[in-house]
Amino acid sequence: MASDRISSGPPPLTARVLIVDDDERNAFAAAEALGVLGHELVVARSGEEALRLLLTQEFAVILLDLHMPGMDGYETARLIREHPRTRNTPIVFVTAVFRDEAHIFQAYTVGAVDVVFKPVDPFILRSKVSILADLHLKTLEVRRQAEEQRILLEENARISEEKLAAEMALRSTRERQDNILKSLPVVFTSRASVHPFGALFVSDSIGPLTGFEANRFVDEPDIGLGRIHPDDVAGVVNCLMKASESGAYACEYRWLCADGQYRTFLDQGVWVPDDEDGVDGQILGTLLDVTDRRHLEEQLTQARKMEAVGQLTGGVAHDFNNLLTVVLGNADILLRRVEDQPRIVKHLAAIRAAAERGQTLTRQLLAFSRRQQLNPRVVDLNALIRDFTPLMRQAVGEGVVIDLDLAAEPLYASVDPTHLETALLNLAVNARDAMENDGRLVIGLSEVDEEGERRASIRIADNGAGMSPEVASRVFEPFYTTKDVGRGSGLGLSQVYGFVAQSGGCVELVSAPGEGAAFTLVLPLTDDLPETAVAGDGAHEVELGHERVLIVEDDPAVLSVCLDMLTGLGYRCEVAADAAGALHRLAGDQSYDLLFSDVVMPGGMNGIELGRRAQALRPDLRVLLTSGYLGEAAQQLDHEFEVIDKPYQRTELGARLRAVLAAKPEPAASTPTKKAKSKVRSA
Repeated sequence: MASDRISSGPPPLTARVLIVDDDERNAFAAAEALGVLGHELVVARSGEEALRLLLTQEFAVILLDLHMPGMDGYETARLIREHPRTRNTPIVFVTAVFRDEAHIFQAYTVGAVDVVFKPVDPFILRSKVSILADLHLKTLEVRRQAEEQRILLEENARISEEKLAAEMALRSTRERQDNILKSLPVVFTSRASVHPFGALFVSDSIGPLTGFEANRFVDEPDIGLGRIHPDDVAGVVNCLMKASESGAYACEYRWLCADGQYRTFLDQGVWVPDDEDGVDGQILGTLLDVTDRRHLEEQLTQARKMEAVGQLTGGVAHDFNNLLTVVLGNADILLRRVEDQPRIVKHLAAIRAAAERGQTLTRQLLAFSRRQQLNPRVVDLNALIRDFTPLMRQAVGEGVVIDLDLAAEPLYASVDPTHLETALLNLAVNARDAMENDGRLVIGLSEVDEEGERRASIRIADNGAGMSPEVASRVFEPFYTTKDVGRGSGLGLSQVYGFVAQSGGCVELVSAPGEGAAFTLVLPLTDDLPETAVAGDGAHEVELGHERVLIVEDDPAVLSVCLDMLTGLGYRCEVAADAAGALHRLAGDQSYDLLFSDVVMPGGMNGIELGRRAQALRPDLRVLLTSGYLGEAAQQLDHEFEVIDKPYQRTELGARLRAVLAAKPEPAASTPTKKAKSKVRSA
């Protein structure tokens, strides 16, 4: 009878899964998704009910809703972790509300092993629960095996047939465990507890991750540490050495796989001391490939960095450009008054040059964060590069030879030509510095096809010193530079990056030490043709005016400078500090030819709305707007008015006023066709 009992095998282990959700529909959906796993599913409607169940039953995993009335998921998880009976039970948070990083971090802090967002994909939920349940069942299986082995040892001398049957059952169990290990995306390891921590066992799932079979790690004890990135070896060794003190370890490192690429592994486990029978201790652990996760985290970090720079720059750009308007405007006014005093002219010119550098700095930061105002138009890239090459040759000097390798046919792109020329100039100057003023710079243009889309590839390659991978990974960061102090702001390449990204393209970099560097600007092409060029304003002195202008500006210093500029140009001016004051003047009997207003103003009405209401009162009124920085919300507004950026200078402002006054006034009501006219010209 005993033989029959053993041969029938142990009863199958089952796992209980606790679903905690106050919403009956969510609980039913989770139960339906997990039903095919064959585990026992228990549903609790609140955190209090879940705690009562945990006092009497053992669960393999807890699916816990974060957002519940009364006791929420965070409090429930904290109480579960405080009780000795349930402190090690895996908790998977399920939420549809708390998706931000702070709540996710709080979830892991209170003891969650994973977070799943609603609506939950049934396949993903089943996979996560299946892994945790299997690990639970393996723990129970190990316990039961230990008990069975004890019984078998006691009965071994008496019943040899039962011993043989037990060994066969144990082999079957191990085969089942091996199959489970092979199916999991986790590598299970056992290491020696002394340096070099040679592998005693590695699951077969190591093969797809590293390209090496599991037996290589056992046969070659040095392979584990030997292929870790040199910068990470010391940290890993120190972590494993301390495992005997803390009883556990966790470390992350880069490991050189068979394909020659480094992948990032999360290695964690426990230290098992020597037993009483003299068996050496081991380090048991698991290995997870977190390469893709780390890459995504780096992308997120870069995106947050760009957002932080953008918010900072956007926050100060308006006020800073107002200050620069005052500085540049007063410098221009004083320069005209002291033309016969060279020493004063020299000092004023220095003030003006410094203010212009501040203007450039602000624009570079806005370019990196993709918040600059672009004025795109269709251009022939062949012609733009060819026409701009003489200026680049002047910038790089006679020691650098520039070779052009342009496309055979015209390639048209909708870009801001001024910003594209600035990007080319930045890359050419950087190449000159890398070649130490002596080398060859090749600028090529070709058409490429990316996923069925036509794109232009502008390649700027030099034969300079090249860059290490560490430097190449950071060249687009704002303020990062390898040049000596005073030789660069670290914003040139970040401006290139931001402009190209804002134009719908991307920047690629290929470089290695001693092999030069090649930057490739990839921009979308268009089938549209360039508009017929209109002769621009010459360098002559601006034409004077006599018309009546209403100036609307809330900054007193900027208002004073603007008033001096316009009266000096012959215009008859009146002023208002806000939109309400401007509308009050426009409603009077005084006639006005042009409204010159700031876009961003206090009082709830911006310059665009003021311009439309002004033209509704006076249909013949011309409107010219200005702003230090419009901000994202204002940039997205479609409008029909010309805009001049702050800081502006006297000649430029005068020329724009004449152009607006000479143009036919637009109707007050905006239409979709006017969107093209709302582009801001860079000052």
